[in-house]
Amino acid sequence: MDPRKVVFQETGVVALGVSLCAAVMVGVFALMGLFDLSVVLGALVGTVLTVANFFVMAICASLAADKAAAQDVAGAKALLSWSQTGRYVVLGLLLFACGTSGFFNLFALVLPLVFVQPTITIAEFFRKSGEKKS
Repeated sequence: MDPRKVVFQETGVVALGVSLCAAVMVGVFALMGLFDLSVVLGALVGTVLTVANFFVMAICASLAADKAAAQDVAGAKALLSWSQTGRYVVLGLLLFACGTSGFFNLFALVLPLVFVQPTITIAEFFRKSGEKKS
């Protein structure tokens, strides 16, 4: 399968899962009586940042795999290392800017980052046994 299709497919799965989890999170805020506009904005921005972070990670991992297949293992390791560092710095700066602005609920902003791993785990559980893992 084309690596670009795999990246888009997996990003779509993560986007769907994180969005569903964020909707449940907003519902929990409403049940606790803490629902307001800052929760919705935090959930939206947190979800977008989470999916964008995953997408960039998947692209860089695909590029690193291509480098490794071309016998440039050191280049692949460097790409992954710089990708991780760069994504965390940019993500941290964006979360800090959003968190200090006062427009976003901090928990609703940060919690979507936690939803990626359960989404991937559940998606793997439902993956057909004949499907190739990405």
